[in-house]
Amino acid sequence: MLEPASLPSLPAIRAFEAAARTGSFAGAARELGTTAASVSYHVRQLERQTGVALFHRHPHRVELTAAGQIVAAEASQAFAALRASFARAVELDETRLSITALPTFGTSWLTPRLGDFRARHPRIQLDIDLSHDARDLAGGGFDAAIRNGHGRWPGLRTVLLFPSCFTPLCAPVLAERAAKSLTDLPLLGRQDWWRLWFAARGDPHMPSPEQFGIHLADEYLDAAAAAAGHGVTIGSPILFAREIEAGRLVRIDDLVVSDCRAFWLAWPVARQHSAKIKLLRDWLDAEASAERARLQAMLDGIVIVAA
Repeated sequence: MLEPASLPSLPAIRAFEAAARTGSFAGAARELGTTAASVSYHVRQLERQTGVALFHRHPHRVELTAAGQIVAAEASQAFAALRASFARAVELDETRLSITALPTFGTSWLTPRLGDFRARHPRIQLDIDLSHDARDLAGGGFDAAIRNGHGRWPGLRTVLLFPSCFTPLCAPVLAERAAKSLTDLPLLGRQDWWRLWFAARGDPHMPSPEQFGIHLADEYLDAAAAAAGHGVTIGSPILFAREIEAGRLVRIDDLVVSDCRAFWLAWPVARQHSAKIKLLRDWLDAEASAERARLQAMLDGIVIVAA
């Protein structure tokens, strides 16, 4: 006798529902990817647990009893509702795309281009998170990430976008002075990048700590301060290509240095067949390829320096 508060196992109910719908244990087995013996076992367990005969068994088919017909109708409706709810959940998930990116990449390069993605795929709503931290993609909170590194992260697939590189940038008003000498100008940005750039240049005069009077949290903030004339920053001529082309920032030297790292689109292996991630991957790959082609001469001249 089935206790009022108890419920038979889901595999047993699933086996029964499939057998009832297909009219045989063999048909249910083909649908469920198992054996007829396994289906028969689960149905027997269900009958023992409920104390009710659900099938009349014939040599090559099964026939529902009167009690079985009642259970089968309810079970089929329940599984149909479950299938529909999962289909709705997948459809809803495929219309929302959550991306986490580094602040400077997201602010200076990704965000200005998102309108094009939305125009191409208007049904997809975008959620953008900007963070220095490498967010966990396995937990389901984010669909994809823009990361900086060497492209090898366990459990993730990656597509190369473009190299991480840097060169001195400043406002036009400071360009002439900066091109002659950096020793008496305020400097902005990462000091380790400055050291790598000076080393690649073969310049023995490293910047002094006193030149770094303003410390900002992100590369795009350093670029904004440089564009305002507050000093010379060291930043990516790729991420700030629009500012350079608009004349808000000026490169003072042809030397562009990379520390062997790059920007990558990354997504979980488990989500590699997601339609929305494929749309993002194809779009970002095309955008980055166009950017690389446009800046190919500069990219060819990048000097690699180990950090």
